[in-house]
Amino acid sequence: MLLLLLGIIVLHVTVLVLLFVSTIVSQWLVNGEHTADLWQNCTSGSIFHCLTSSTNGESGWLLPIAFILL
Repeated sequence: MLLLLLGIIVLHVTVLVLLFVSTIVSQWLVNGEHTADLWQNCTSGSIFHCLTSSTNGESGWLLPIAFILL
């Protein structure tokens, strides 16, 4: 029984680590010169400029997600 519990805990920790890493690395929206993901929105025209998602007026959903990931 202890071995089964240990296996389930290891599986959950592995899934959480993989989800966290894929969230950091991935860019969800890529459209020409504009990329966006969970943490920042970037524009790469003549000047490369990034804004964090919390400055776009949508910080109501970002803080709970950051809390859950921690």
